[in-house]
Order: sequence, then C-alpha cells, then structure tokens
Amino acid sequence: MPPPPNTKPENVLKRAQELIAVEQSLAALTILYEHVTSKRSRNSPIASLEPVMILFVELCVDLKKGKLAKDGLYGYKNTAQNTNVGTIELVLKRFIELAEQKVTEAQAKADEVQSSLEPNATGTNVEDLEAIETPESILLSTVSGEQSRDRTDRAIVTPWLKFLWETYRTVLEILKNNARLEVMYQATALQAFQFCQKYIRKTEFRRLCELLRNHVQNAAKYQSQMHAINLSDPDTLQRHLDTRFQQLNVAVELELWQEAFRSVEDIHTLLSLSKRPAKNVMMANYYEKLTRIFLVSENYLFHAAAWSRYYNLLRQSASTVASGQSLKKDNPAVTEADMSRAASFVLLSALSIPVISTSRSRGALVDIDEVRKNKNNRLTNLLGMSQAPTRAVLFKDAMSKGLLKRSKPEIRDLYQILEVDFHPLSICKKISPILTQIGSDPDMGKYVLPLQQVILTRLFQQLSQVYESVDLGFVHQLAQFPNPFQVTSSTIEKFIMNGCKKGDLAIRIDHATGVLTFDSDVFSSAKALHPGGGGGSAETETSSIQRLQRTPAEIVRSQLTRLAKTLYVTCQYVDPEHNAACQQAKAAALSRAHAGAGQEHQETLARRAIIEKKKELASDALQKKQKEEETRKRLLVQQRQEAESLRLAEEHKERERKRLKDEQDRIRRENNEKELNDLIKKGINIGDVDLDDLDSNRLRLLKISQLEKEKNDLYKNLRVTGKRIDHLERAFRKEEIKLLPKDYDAQRARDIASYEKLKEETLRESERKHKEDVALKHRLSRLLPVYERFRSNLEERRHEEFERRRRNADREYQNAVEKRKRSERERKAREQREREEAEKRAREEEERIAREAEQKVAEEEEKKRKLAELKAKREAERRGLDEKAAIQRKREEEAEAKLAAKKAGTRLPERSSAPIRNDSSDRQSGPPRLALAGNKPTWRERKAQKEAEAAGAQIPPSAPSSDVAIPEVLPPKKTTGYVPPARRGDAAPRGRPDGETSSAPRDESLGGADAPTRWRTREHSGRDGSPSADSLPPRFSDSLRRRPEGSGLRDQSPAERPSFSKLGAGLQRDSSVPARSDSPATNAVSTPGKYIPVHLRNKGT
Repeated sequence: MPPPPNTKPENVLKRAQELIAVEQSLAALTILYEHVTSKRSRNSPIASLEPVMILFVELCVDLKKGKLAKDGLYGYKNTAQNTNVGTIELVLKRFIELAEQKVTEAQAKADEVQSSLEPNATGTNVEDLEAIETPESILLSTVSGEQSRDRTDRAIVTPWLKFLWETYRTVLEILKNNARLEVMYQATALQAFQFCQKYIRKTEFRRLCELLRNHVQNAAKYQSQMHAINLSDPDTLQRHLDTRFQQLNVAVELELWQEAFRSVEDIHTLLSLSKRPAKNVMMANYYEKLTRIFLVSENYLFHAAAWSRYYNLLRQSASTVASGQSLKKDNPAVTEADMSRAASFVLLSALSIPVISTSRSRGALVDIDEVRKNKNNRLTNLLGMSQAPTRAVLFKDAMSKGLLKRSKPEIRDLYQILEVDFHPLSICKKISPILTQIGSDPDMGKYVLPLQQVILTRLFQQLSQVYESVDLGFVHQLAQFPNPFQVTSSTIEKFIMNGCKKGDLAIRIDHATGVLTFDSDVFSSAKALHPGGGGGSAETETSSIQRLQRTPAEIVRSQLTRLAKTLYVTCQYVDPEHNAACQQAKAAALSRAHAGAGQEHQETLARRAIIEKKKELASDALQKKQKEEETRKRLLVQQRQEAESLRLAEEHKERERKRLKDEQDRIRRENNEKELNDLIKKGINIGDVDLDDLDSNRLRLLKISQLEKEKNDLYKNLRVTGKRIDHLERAFRKEEIKLLPKDYDAQRARDIASYEKLKEETLRESERKHKEDVALKHRLSRLLPVYERFRSNLEERRHEEFERRRRNADREYQNAVEKRKRSERERKAREQREREEAEKRAREEEERIAREAEQKVAEEEEKKRKLAELKAKREAERRGLDEKAAIQRKREEEAEAKLAAKKAGTRLPERSSAPIRNDSSDRQSGPPRLALAGNKPTWRERKAQKEAEAAGAQIPPSAPSSDVAIPEVLPPKKTTGYVPPARRGDAAPRGRPDGETSSAPRDESLGGADAPTRWRTREHSGRDGSPSADSLPPRFSDSLRRRPEGSGLRDQSPAERPSFSKLGAGLQRDSSVPARSDSPATNAVSTPGKYIPVHLRNKGT
C-alpha cells in the first residue's frame, strides 16, 4: 500500500512553503521536522529529500531551533551516508553559512544601534555563551537605562553567537568518526577555531579542544564500526595533524597555554602514530610554539632546548632545499636574517637557564623529585630528544654548530662575559649596556629577569674565589643594573638564601656587621665548593668558568691525584731505563697477544657455545620455574578469589539481612512517630514513651481512648449548645411576635409601590416596542414579494436536486440489494457445499470408527478364547498335581498313624479303614507337641490315645473312594507380620476356596462360597482366609494338631503343596456328614454365624 500523499517529500515541501507564505513558520517547521524524523522518509529518494532539508535548516536558523536541527540532521545523515555523502555536506554547509550570516547581520544591527562607539570592537565581554545571564547582569540592566556597547552586544549579538557555537558543535557531533565525512569534519573544526579566534571565545575554545580530543579517543576505541575512520591511514592522520597544528596556533594566539600544551601532547601522540614523517614547515611551527609555551611556564631549560631544535630544523630545511632533496613548500622559508635571529635566541635562551637549580630540595620531597623527573621525561619526548637536555649540553651543541658567529654581537659579548671571562668586580658594569639593548627588543626583553639570576650567580661564585668575606654594601654596589631592571637589596638577600638552601652557594650573612662570609671549610660538603658536582646545579664538571686560584677545599680533595701525576712525570725524566722497560714490556705483550690470538679465538668460541647452552638451560629452567610459579599463583589466586567470593557473599547476605531489619525497624519507628505526633497534635498526654518499646497495639489503644474521649466531649458540647440555641430561639420569637404586624404593614406598602412602578415601566416599554415593530413591519413589507419569489425559486431548484439525488439513491439502493442477494445466494451455496462435505467426512469417520470397533471386538474375542484355552490347560495340570499331592498326603498320614501306634503300643488299623479323629475340642489348647525321639507321652496324650482307639472301635471303617481327595490341612497362617509371596499366591480369597465356581454347593459351616465374609466367619477361619484348626471338622483339626514338624507345606515343593480348592472340596463333602456331640462347644461350632468364645471351644479338653 503506498504512503499517504502528504508524506511525500514534494507534498511536504509544498505545504511548508504555503505555511511560510502566510507567516506560519513554526507550523511549517513542525511539519518538516515530523517528516524528516519519520521512518518512512528513509525510503524516499535523496534528490527529493535534499530541498526539504535545505528549507528545514533555514527555518531552524530563523527560529533558533538548534535542538530540532540536530535531530533532523542526525536522521538525514543516517539516511544518506550510504548512498550520497555530498548532499550531507551541502546541507551542513548551508546550515553553517546561515548561522554565520545571522551573526554578521546581528553585528551590523548592533553597529547601527551603537554607531557612536568604536567600530573595531568585534567581540563581546561575555565569558561563557552557555551561561550568559548572571544575577549581576540582570540587576544592572534593570537599574540602569543607559545603553552601552556590551549591553547591545549581549542583547543582539550574543544570542546568535551562542547559536553559531551550537551549530559548530552539532555539525562536529554529526560528522565524527565517519571516514566518508572526514574532510567536512576537519573543515568544520578549522571554522570553529576561526570562530573562537575571531570573537576571542576562550571558554568555547577549551570545550572545542576537549570535544575533538574525545572524538579521537572514541575513534580509536570504536574502529570496528561501519564507516569508522582509520588512524593508521596516512591521509587521515595528516588531516588530524593539520587540525591540531591550527588548534595549537589558536591556543597560542588566545594565550591559553594549558590548552596549547595539551595540543602539543596531542600532536606528539599523532606523530608517534604516523608512519610518514611530518613536514618541516609543520615541525618548525611546532617547535616555535613550544618555545613560547615553555617561556610562559618559565621552564627556561626546555625553552632553550626547543629553540635549539627549532634552529636545527631551520638549518636542515635550508640544506635540503638548497640540495633539492625536498620541496620548497614543505619547508619553512629561511633567510640569513632568520638564521641569525634563531641563533641569537638559541644562545640567549641557553644563557638564561638558571645556574642554581630551581627544583626543591631533597629529603622529605623525594616524591616531588620523582614527579619532576617524570615531567622532564614527558617534555623530552615532546621535543623528540633521546635524553633530557642540560645547560652544558646545549652550550656544547651551540658551539659545535658555530652559533656564536651567526648570533648578534651583544649576545656574543654576553656569552663571553658570563661563560668565559673572570671579572667579579666589573661583571655587572659590563653587562648593563647589553641588558639595555636586550630590553629594548620586545622579543628579547623577556629574558632580562632570568639573565639577572644567572649574573648574580656568576657574581657570587667569582667573589667566593677571590674573597673570604666582603662587605654587604660593597656587594650591593657591584650588583648594579640599568634603571628599568634594578634589583633591590632584599632581592639580593633572597637570592643568596635560595642559593644556600639549594646548596649551590655557601654564604653567611652577618647583618650586625653587614658582612658576607664565604664558607672556606676544606671539609665542607656544600655544592658551592664542588662546582658541577651537585644534583641540583645546572653546572657540570666541565664548567667553563675561569678560576683565578683553587680553593682550599679543591686543593685538599685533589692533592693525592696531583701527587700521583707528579711522581709519574718525575720517573719518566729521572730514569730513562724505566721508559725502555715499559716499551719492551709493551712489545712483549703485543707479541704474546699475536701468537695466542687464534687459540684464544677458538677458546672464546667454545666458551661462547658453552655460555649459550648454559643460557638456554637456564632459560628453560627459568621458564619452567616461572610456569610452576604462575600455576601456583593462579591456584592461590583462585582459592583466594573463591574464599573472597564466599566471604563477600556472606557479608552481602548479612548486610542484606541487617538492612532489611533496619528498614523494618525504621518503617515501624516512622509509623510509630507519625501516629504519636498525630496523638500529640490531638492533645493526648502520653507522657515519656520510648519509641523502641512502643508497639502498634499500644498506639491503637491510645487512639481508641482518644476517639472515645473526643466523641464524649463532642456529644456533651452538642447537647449544651443545642439547649442554649433552643432557649435563645424561643426568646427571639417571643420578641418577634410583637413586631410582626408593624413589619407586615411596612412590607405591604413597599410591595404596592414597587408594583405600581414596575407596571408603569412595563406599559411604557410595551408601547415603545409596539411602535418599533409596526415601523419594522412597514419597512419589511416592501421586501416581501422579492423574498417570496427568491424562496419559490430556491425551493424549486432544491426540489429538483432532491429528486435527482433520490433517483440516484434508489438506483444505488437497488444495485446494492441485487449485489447483496447475489452474495447471499453465493454464501448459501458455499455453505451447502461445505455442509455436504462435512457430512461426507463425518460418515467416513463413523464408518472408520465402526470398522475399528468391529476389529477390536474380534481381537477381544480371540484373546478371551485363548485365555479360556490356557485356563483349561492350567486346570488340567492343577488337577494332576492335586492327585499326586493327595497320594503323598495319604502316605504321610499312614506313616504318622504307624508312628503314633508304635508310640502308644497299639495295633494299627487296616489301610482300608479311615481313621476316626476326635474333635478339635478334645485337645488341649496351646502349641502342638512335637513327636521327637526320646520324648515320652504325657498322661494327657496317653488318655487321648485311648479315647481315639475306643472311638475307632465303635465307628466302622469306610474306605474312601479313590476319586475323593482328602485335603491336607495347612497350618494356620500368620495373622500379623510379613507373609511370603508363595503363601500369598496359594491362599484363596476370603469366603470362597480357590478353584470353586459360583454353582458349588454352599457350606453351611463356612457360610458358603458366595456368602459374604463376616467377622464371625473370619473368626472360624484364619486372618488370611484359611480355615483355622478350631473351625475344621474333627478329623482334619486333629490331623492338623498332630502333624509332626517337617511334614507341613513349608517342607514341600510348590508342585506338591495342595491348593485350597481341595480343602474346600473336602469341607463341602464333610458338611453333609452329621457330626454331633453332646458338648455345647461341638454343637456351637456347627452353627454358622454365631461367635463361640475360646474358653467354651476348649471346654471339652
């Protein structure tokens, strides 16, 4: 979808011009700003955006909207920097030109207002354009009506100067760190420098220098950005150097020496990055500016070094230009006068270097000396020198290059007097004319003061070699200078004290006698006695001062050296054989050296190889040791970091807990204080209460009590006030009744008078209005025919228009109805098709589900059939195993019967006869006694045996059928505790034996297979569903009690263990045989559903 028409650049431009034509520039600027900053404008062609931007910056300049201009130009740069860089430069140049033009117009307007003032005042006295309004200026402009030049400039020129400064800053911010806009960036920086220099804007110049410095630092940091500048590129670096040199020139012109020094450091940094050497003309400017900076900072040593470097550069440029090795435009224009002037300044600056050190004394100020050393290293690097310069080195270099011949005559004479001649009594007199000549030159007059320090130093050094003490007045007479440069006695004494403090002089002043005494102690350690030997002096051991005689200290210090030299010379003259012996020894040494040179060379090579090998071994060992040490340190650091992290974490947690606690206490205390203050404001007397002990409950109680008190007081006051008002109102009404008739008569008279007056006015106004209406009717009656004709014509035209529109509307309505009907028919047809398709899909889905259900039913039937076959097979196997178990049980019973008969001494019954077992109640309660070898039967056992034999004789034996399996009664299971899985698997569910179907006959004693398992039934059976010994028939319970140990189910294999299905079958079969007894316990057992206590069940024993 295309953008709306009003977002196109052409339409926006046209609309803005229309608004400007009707003097709505602010609205036009708003439209242009919204379009320029819109994201849609990024897709517009640059050719159509450029006129919009031109008009946009013009409006921004006219309305002083610098912030809007900055935002719009940023967006335009981002849009056009990848396609057309020239349009960005065009727009920015137009922006700067308009701002400069406004400043020029403002200056012209200010000149017209203040035409009586001097026309050469081009700047204002506003120090900072960003803070132009001060309280003093506001008060002064308020109380004074006089219009001065400063006020006119402040009101007219300064706002545009501020806007121009903001314009430069905005353009530089937009163009920074962009290689495609680098040329425009440097040109804008140069224009900003010219602005600061023209209008003497020192504060803005400092900010501009800092801004450019930050831009270079950010460019080095963000070199990976798109279109970022590359400082390694020679052309880019050269442009930055040109800008920094212009910055240095402007800083020197504005006398901003700190900014000039920073500019020098910036230039040195850029020169160190540059791969190509700088041009000589640039370096000449560099050193010339350095000389001025060092002179202002009174660093005369590096000032002289800078002059020396400047002279060497001029000398080198002249030679290269003369030989044709370099172009003339790349070198400074050098003439013989320039070389003579430079040589004079080199020599004069070197002579101005103080001999006495200007550094502070040592001792507690070692750190200051270290700082000074670092500073000297920095300055040395700025000058491009390998080592720090000294006074002696500078003089030596000057003498080697013949500067004395090129320098002026008075400078040569000054050098001769200070550094060569020895004349303590006339040094000041000889130098006075020279100082006058130097002071007359404005450039050289700056060196007079440092030269006076050097002259005084030489004066006292030379006096100390001639005199031991001199009169103070005599010294004042010797230290006489020309009148403009005269020094006072206090200045001389201060100089002496400073020299003694630094250790360069050894002088004592006696003010009582007015005498200066020079220290003549031969063992004195003062540096004045050892010229050039001190660290703070500018002198060296090769001092060029002419000395009249040696001092006693020098004689004592050098006497042994002089004695050795004298003895050696005496031996050479006195003993000729000594010289011959020395010559022979020398020749023999040479011959031995020549003979052993080869062998010594081989030994040297071998020793060199050994040394290299040892170095390699030592290096390997050192590297290994360093690696181990680094590993150990790294581990140690890691451990420390972990411990520190843990400690910091604990401290952080503790601080956090403490902070939370303090915050809670603070909040609670503040709430308490607030509530307490509210209570105090309400007049509650709470007494001395500690806020720390005060809680919310107590405050709540105080509030409640106060509310109750206030409520009671209010009720009491209301009651008293109501009673008072009631009485007062009654008194008022009693008095009022007396005055009501009189008041009524007066009010009636006033109402009648008002009514009569209002009636007269109403009649008069109605009559006047009627006359006016009649006159208006007569005037309008003439217009009535015209009005009627116009009305009829208008109604006819509007009726025709209405009919035409009605017909069109009917036609459109019919078309819309037909269209709606067609769409409705299509929709119904489409819905019918979709409905039929949905029904078809539903039928297919139902058929698929039916097929899946039938398939699933078939699979289930097949699975049930397979399970039934598997169950039948397992039933057959189980019956076989049960038969085998029955046979095994029968054998065991016969074996037990034989064993019991053997113990009782009775005859065993026939195998075919079934043993008759007593009821379980005949046996005493308790655990069964094991039939172990050696155990004798008790009298109860013998009695039971006899009863069993008697019972066996009475009941006829009946051979059990072969198809009936006599179940083997399992021992009672555990009612508590752990039950093994094998026991759990073989146990039948409660109430129904395993393998019994629902059609089996019910067992009356156990409640049947289908009967619910009640607690009475469970009492007869085990806890896990197995029948107990007391609930079984007598023949099974007796067998269960008398079953010997080792013949139970635990000792049988799983295949031999009977299942409870057989036991259930036996119980069913036994239930049909009546087994009654006369004992009540026996009868009770056969009755289902009745609980029989244990003592009754065991009563028969």
